[in-house]
Amino acid sequence: MDRRTFLKTVPAAAVLAGASRGLSQELEPISLLKPQTEGGKSVLGALWERKTNRNVSSKVLEPQILSNLLWAAFGVNRQREPFGGPGRTAASASNSQEIDLYVALPECVYLYEANPHRLVPVVSGDHRARSGRRAAATSPVNIFYVVDLTKYANAPFQEPGLKDPEVQKSYYYVATGLIAGNVYLYAASVGLAAWFHNCDKENTKRIFKLRPEQRVLFSQTVGYPA
Repeated sequence: MDRRTFLKTVPAAAVLAGASRGLSQELEPISLLKPQTEGGKSVLGALWERKTNRNVSSKVLEPQILSNLLWAAFGVNRQREPFGGPGRTAASASNSQEIDLYVALPECVYLYEANPHRLVPVVSGDHRARSGRRAAATSPVNIFYVVDLTKYANAPFQEPGLKDPEVQKSYYYVATGLIAGNVYLYAASVGLAAWFHNCDKENTKRIFKLRPEQRVLFSQTVGYPA
């Protein structure tokens, strides 16, 4: 990979842009590398290794590892599924795909767009501390799980529970757990440290400029073991 291609694919490009211009609008979307379909431990091997590890190094994740991590979490693994639309690596109620992944990196908070597998800047600056844990503030990646309640109304199959707030709550908590489980398994398969935990919900919602229909649920810290 030459230097030009490298700068197009790694978060360091955004760091340089933000440092030189200081403007959030100058940060551009990051096209992630194509996720790998081979490598790492087997599913059974990853299950043996799955654990919470709070000792996370500040070392930046390699571009391919970051790409694989986000795809494993909630990426597109088929372009069409029975309810319509693309299918993802984690299930959701009526394929509503109601959970958004906000990815806090040292230079910016990005929204992960599964199709076309890229990171879109949301707010510049280092907001990893919003994960609410001291060690997480210096870890390379903090994923914030945010539910968008409007997505239930747009789900391809409108079963009755999608309109019930209490049922919705059970759905989006389960969906978050499924995605977080994927993160844990991928981390275990390649030797990363992962840690699912609570976060600073109120300040995070304000800083990320979320709509009233969006709610911050949890965060998950990922990186190389310290």
